[in-house]
Amino acid sequence: MIATALQDADTTGTRRDHVVASYDVSGIREGGTLDDITGFAAALCETPVALVTLIRDDMQEFLGRTGTDLPGTPRAISFCEHALDATDVVEFTDLPGDPRFADNPLVTGGPQLRFYAGAPMRGDDGQTLGTLCVLDTVARGGLTPLQRQGMAVLAQAALARLDIRRAVQRAQVQGSDARRALTDSEQRFRTLADTMPQMVWSTLADGFHDYYNARWYEFTGAPAGTTDGEGWNDVFHPDDQARAWTVWRHSLHTGEPYQIEYRLRHFDGVYRWVLGRALPIRDDTGAITRWFGTCTDIHEQKLAMEEREVISQELSHRIKNIFAVIAGLVAFSARARPEFREVAEDLRNRITALGRAHDFVRPHSAASRPEARQDSLHGLLAELFAAYGEDGTDRIAIDGDDVLIDDRSATPLALLFHELATNATKYGALANPDGQVAVTVSRNGDATAIGWVERGGPAVERPTRAGFGSQLIEMSAVRQLGGMVTRDWRTGGLAVTITVPNAAFSRAG
Repeated sequence: MIATALQDADTTGTRRDHVVASYDVSGIREGGTLDDITGFAAALCETPVALVTLIRDDMQEFLGRTGTDLPGTPRAISFCEHALDATDVVEFTDLPGDPRFADNPLVTGGPQLRFYAGAPMRGDDGQTLGTLCVLDTVARGGLTPLQRQGMAVLAQAALARLDIRRAVQRAQVQGSDARRALTDSEQRFRTLADTMPQMVWSTLADGFHDYYNARWYEFTGAPAGTTDGEGWNDVFHPDDQARAWTVWRHSLHTGEPYQIEYRLRHFDGVYRWVLGRALPIRDDTGAITRWFGTCTDIHEQKLAMEEREVISQELSHRIKNIFAVIAGLVAFSARARPEFREVAEDLRNRITALGRAHDFVRPHSAASRPEARQDSLHGLLAELFAAYGEDGTDRIAIDGDDVLIDDRSATPLALLFHELATNATKYGALANPDGQVAVTVSRNGDATAIGWVERGGPAVERPTRAGFGSQLIEMSAVRQLGGMVTRDWRTGGLAVTITVPNAAFSRAG
């Protein structure tokens, strides 16, 4: 029984190879015959890569491709191999977590793929030649029902084009029949576009709009044909027209993907926010032959995001006020207990430093946003050290690489450098009028070293015990940031090196 099954599998593979060999593979790929379908699939599923694959004996060849220049991959590492026998769209939503693909070089290295979805291309004779697939570098929850349906339709459209190409190759004398078949394939594509919830459009290489789907005319209420050419600009909000033209001309000039948010006039006269995207279609020389794009209504999402932004700003502003109230309560309590005044002042200063860090990275309005970039380590340090300048001079100089930060790292960084600056003011370089501190940031591989070097202060000696400030520095650098701290009590002043993993600074790092 096992021998019979193997023989059947071998026969199926031989039969498939025979069918595959009948197609003009190199001509299809070099001519970009299927690139508009992969471009549509990538836009439909919102993935960076889409392919039409053809499975050979030991290779997987890409007949249509968007987002990669690779001609194919070995069949041994092909994800499409697992979709050949499927009857519907196959999805692998977490490739690293799937034992079948955890060691795949396309997952562990190179593009580091995380998501795959493929629709088998099965001919009338039951042979599966390959797939239409989309890939992403981030894990996803899966395609929507509409995206799955679109993938299945596009796979059949791709197969239809392959069949048409083969028919033309076999019988050039029947050119009229081939043209009718191609027209039918194009009609299928237009039918699919008309079923899409998004507005779909295309232009010539020079940007002349020559096609809109039914959703466009339903949304805008414009008569068919009135928005061809440059007529589409009339449905843009007047405040968005110049910006939209600038972005569109940039894409036409550079060939870069087009993406912008703007307001379009709805048929009821109200302007609604939409997301516009477009990708170029290129021929075998790399020249752009067409642009294919979509417009997606994001009006409700846009309004919801603006509401969340206002609430976030208000909540963060109240948190800032809480820092101020706590610092005021500490100062008020210290006046009633003079013996605790020094401790209370240190505590108030630490709370103030935390407030400054929070205020630097919190959500802001356009009017309240700080001048320095809110994701900048240099900007945060400059904000913390501003209080130590005298007569417009910076007693603490910041130099070297900048590093991305966020709200997660701002608190321990504020505590750490506040303690260093406070100790320098009491006992170190900043205790002398001419003393200075140099802070140098150096990014090396997966970690960043921040050097703190004091000069011009009194002679320092290694303390006999670690005080609260030193413990606070250790807690911030080691426990919260996962780094390490080294100190060097030099004759000319204290030198400290804090080494922190880059991933601890920012979720994006």
